[in-house]
Formats: sequence, structure tokens, C-alpha cells
Amino acid sequence: MTTPLPAGFRLMLDPSVKTLADGLLFGGSPARVLRLTKAGRAAWERLADHPVATPAEGTLARLLTDAGFAHPVPPAPAEPADATVVIPVLDRAELLDRCLGGLDSLGGRYPVLVVDDGSADPAAIAAIASAHGAKLVRRDVNGGPGAARNTALDHVSTSLIAFLDSDCVPSPDWIDRLAGHFADPLVAAVAPRIRPLAPGTWAGRYSRAASSLDMGTAPARVAPGTRLSYVPTAALLVRRSAMASVAFDPEMRVGEDVDFGWRLHDAGFRLRYEPSAQVDHHEPAGWPAVLRRRASYGTSAAPLALRRPDAMAPLVLHPWPTLTAAALLARRPLLASAGFAGAVLSMTRALRRGDVPTNGVVPAMATAVGQTWLGFGRYGTQFAAPLLAALLLPGGRRRWGRRAAIASLLAGPPLTAWAKNRPGLDPFRYTAGAIADDLAYGAGVWAGCLNHRTAVPLRPRITWRPLRVDRKGKQ
Repeated sequence: MTTPLPAGFRLMLDPSVKTLADGLLFGGSPARVLRLTKAGRAAWERLADHPVATPAEGTLARLLTDAGFAHPVPPAPAEPADATVVIPVLDRAELLDRCLGGLDSLGGRYPVLVVDDGSADPAAIAAIASAHGAKLVRRDVNGGPGAARNTALDHVSTSLIAFLDSDCVPSPDWIDRLAGHFADPLVAAVAPRIRPLAPGTWAGRYSRAASSLDMGTAPARVAPGTRLSYVPTAALLVRRSAMASVAFDPEMRVGEDVDFGWRLHDAGFRLRYEPSAQVDHHEPAGWPAVLRRRASYGTSAAPLALRRPDAMAPLVLHPWPTLTAAALLARRPLLASAGFAGAVLSMTRALRRGDVPTNGVVPAMATAVGQTWLGFGRYGTQFAAPLLAALLLPGGRRRWGRRAAIASLLAGPPLTAWAKNRPGLDPFRYTAGAIADDLAYGAGVWAGCLNHRTAVPLRPRITWRPLRVDRKGKQ
């Protein structure tokens, strides 16, 4: 039985949602068509301007927020959050000092626990924790961030735990902005937006524009297979009772945040991303450190794939757009035209079977082909860059088309992102940085695959269902 969203919550419509007809909505993540019943339409109209007031409205609100059609806006909390801030730390005492200095602005509203995960100079960590009035727990043997966070559970009695990495600087209201979501009994964790705190170097400016920890400005439900499949735990507010059954995996030193979120989801909990709360995160000044960290992140793909292979496909392909994009890259216009016609006809048939209007199919399929091309480029750069580079080598006048196609795969994704976001970095340096970023991550994935003897993180996945149609508003 569906647990309704509690009374008092409001809904914020996701920008992706479009009304196709009366009671017929398109949007969400993954994209689908949702058909509301007569009662559902009435509740939908009321929820546009009013908070949840009845169980029926709460049930619809849960359906909409779970599917990504809307996002919950919690009522203002009646009292301050019952939370403890937990900071795992390994060396880098100067960053811990800056982190605790940021928490000083909260005026001691929340107790702070520092977990020293086997630092080489424990006295320096202890001195800084003492200077800021934080409690200290020492682990004699380094176990990684997940193990350090688990250690804190025996020393915390508050209902919420605010995990905060030592290289972060929080905004004064970050806990307050997240805490309201816990009025929903199904919410186990809420993540703020992680903003890069980077110097003005080339690497620093690239990190500010394309940090892998920054999940963007749009709120979201966090779940496998959706627009936001995970959030980093550099800063995360968690319900302590949820961690009684789902703690961090101490065996994972990288990717433990992704695994933790997925297991919370499997246990029936909800995870939310709330970008109105922000936490700054230290970024290195030079490219070697940036690329080492990206390669380290890549090594987590293999162990994660062994735990949940369905969620780790590096590229998801739809057959007709894939055929169209591949034919265009191979300069086969007739085959590309046939592929595009197949894409349009396939989608049209799917919509008609669901009694959904078919206007807009052609531009939607054109967008799908473009996204497939970008996916080819990102995948090729990460996992087959030496092959692409070899294909770019001179080989006769007739091969200019091939080299142009390969160059579009390498430069297309970063240039598209640059044109969309207009970061404070010129397109050449942004593109070079993005390619280096992808190469480092891909190298880490390859290393992890070799270490764990698996190729799952390298395998694209083909999906044959072009669009989901939820009939009568049911999941």
C-alpha cells in the first residue's frame, strides 16, 4: 500500500512536465506519460496551489514525487533539527580547521563529532578538534570514509546525523534547509548541493565549471535509473534509525556513497537532493591531483557493478536512434534516414497504443539521436580513446570524413556542455579539460575491471521500450 506524502507538504512541478491533454502528463525521470483519473485531476489542480490536506491528495503527491513529475516542499520545521555533525578525517589538519570554522557560525546549535580515521599526526587533529569544541573519536587503523562514518553511530544519540567531509565548508543554514524533508517518514537521507571551492588556476576553473560532485540546481528524487542515480556523501543529512539496517559498507573505500544510497532505496526509503542547501568543497589547484581523484572515482565502477549490474551501464542505447546516429557518423545518409523513420514510427505506434497524442514525435526523435551521438562520444573518450586517436591519424584524402566524425565524438560532448552552460573558461581549455577528465575516469574504470575481473562497467545496455505509459494514474 502506498504511504501518502504527509499533510502540509506542497509540490513544486518539475520543469520537464508537459500537459499533453486534460489529465495527460508527460515528464518525470525516467520519462513517461501519466494518465490521471477524474479524482486525480481534481487533486492535481488543488495541489498546484495548496498543500497536501487529505490522504487521497497525499497518495497522488507520493506518486508524482516518486515519478519525478513534482518535488516535495516540506513545511517549515516547528523546532530546530535534532542533529549531530559527524566529520570523518584523515590527515589534512588545515582543512579540518577550516571546516570546523564554518560550523562555528552555527553557534554551537549542533554537537560535532570528529572521527580520526588513523591520521599520521593524531595530536594535530586532536588539537584542532579541541580548539573548536568538537568531540573526538580515534580509530587506530585507517578503514576508509565508510568505516569512519559507521564508527560514529555508537557515539551519536540524536535522531539525525549530518555527515560532513573534512574538506567541506558548510553554509550556516544547510541543516535547516534539509531537515524539513524528514517530516516525511519515508525519507532516510537528504543531500545538499556541493559547490566546488577552487582556486583560479586552469584546473580550478574547470572544477568550478564541471565538478563531478556538483549535482546541479534542480531538486530530485535520488534512485537508480533516474536522472539522479546517486549523490555524494561529502555532505548528507541522514535519519539515524535508517542506518540501523543500512550502514556504509566498510569494504568500499571509493563509491561507498553510491552503494549506501542504492541500499537505502532497496530498503524502501526515499532519498532527496535539495540544492537550496549548499556546502562548499575543496578542490585541488593542479591537474595531477584533479585527474588522480577522477581515476580513483573510476575504480569504484567495478565493485558497484558486481553489487548492482543493472544500474552500472555506462551507455544506454535505444535501437532506432542508435542506428541513425551510427549511420550519420559512417556517412550513410540513406541508412540514417531509414533509422530515423523507424524511430518516428516506433514512437508513434507506442503513443497510439497508449491513446496519447503523437504531435512532437519528430523533434523528440531528433533530440534522441543527438543525445545518442553525445553518448557515443563520452563512451568512446572514456573507454576507447587510444582507438579514436589512432583513427584520427592521417590516412589519405578520402579519410577526412572519418577523422571529422571521430573528432566530433571527442569534442562534441564538451563543446555542447560549454555552449549550454557558458562556464568561466574558454571553449578550448574547457574541452581539453573535459577530455582529460574522461580519460582519467575511464582509466580508473579499466583498472577496476582488471582488478575485479569483470567487464560489466564497460558494457552498454540496449533498451527496447521507447516510452513508459502509466495508465489510469497507476504505477
